[in-house]
Amino acid sequence: MKATAVDMGLPGAQAATEALDYQAVLRYGADLAARATIIVLFSIMAVRFGSDFINTGRLTGLFLLASEALVVMLTVVRRSAVSVDRSIKARILTIVSILGPPLLAPAAVAPLAAEGVTVALSCAGLAVVIAGKITLGRSFALLPANRGVVSNGLYKIVRHPIYMGYLVTHAAFLVASPSLWNIVALVAADAALLARAVCEEQTLAQDPAYRDYQTRVRWRVAPGIF
Repeated sequence: MKATAVDMGLPGAQAATEALDYQAVLRYGADLAARATIIVLFSIMAVRFGSDFINTGRLTGLFLLASEALVVMLTVVRRSAVSVDRSIKARILTIVSILGPPLLAPAAVAPLAAEGVTVALSCAGLAVVIAGKITLGRSFALLPANRGVVSNGLYKIVRHPIYMGYLVTHAAFLVASPSLWNIVALVAADAALLARAVCEEQTLAQDPAYRDYQTRVRWRVAPGIF
């Protein structure tokens, strides 16, 4: 049997091993930083929307907050990925899509519809998010990554049902608090979210099982639209 450089304990092999260990430490540190950032942003958002509910009794913001709470929970307990897209493009899309909701603020402007309507929309969107995340489980990811192919539940209808739920809850919040700041924040975040869905599929499509799934489920986020 031919001996390898690692078996022979050559200096080059040792350097390569140390380089791999260093990269692993960097990835672990980046993952911890991402989880901590998500928790901090959610905490700020929770204080803002909790205070608004105490002062005004408006419920729509609380449903948005509940949706984002699931992001925090699944970010903390997510499983290791088979492959991850760590490109600059993927990082920018992820950051922009995540930053939108924590930057939102309850606005002292007239809502575009009665609160009953926005609460109903929020409930519908949150139900979709919860159902999608229960199905997805620990396969949830921030950066585009392959943590296993999920094709049951709502994933039989669209390939990114959680994103569909986000869009519904975001739309409900904008109807309830249609300030210019909120509109700009969510339009930017949701545009990045849709681009992120496309980016994710470029990573997932490296798996033959996902390519087969794409042939069975045509639409990414909204049936008949996208």
